Amino acid sequence: MECCNECGLGIGMIILFSVLALWDIIWRAIALWKSARNNHLAWFICFLIFSTIGILPIIYILINRKKPAEKEAKA
Repeated sequence: MECCNECGLGIGMIILFSVLALWDIIWRAIALWKSARNNHLAWFICFLIFSTIGILPIIYILINRKKPAEKEAKA
């Protein structure tokens, strides 16, 4: 742990960055899967290129979620 203290990063910062990276990976994976299933190529490419700590994927998921009436109509 000496190298972390030498470069100015504490263990708290490392944990914070790890949690943020995991948060981003989870949301990005969900959004990539949904955009691929919906044939939204532009969204898919944006998720691959931009790292927004989960903000862009959450916005996509909220905008493109299925309404309960749409699910019943398809069934």
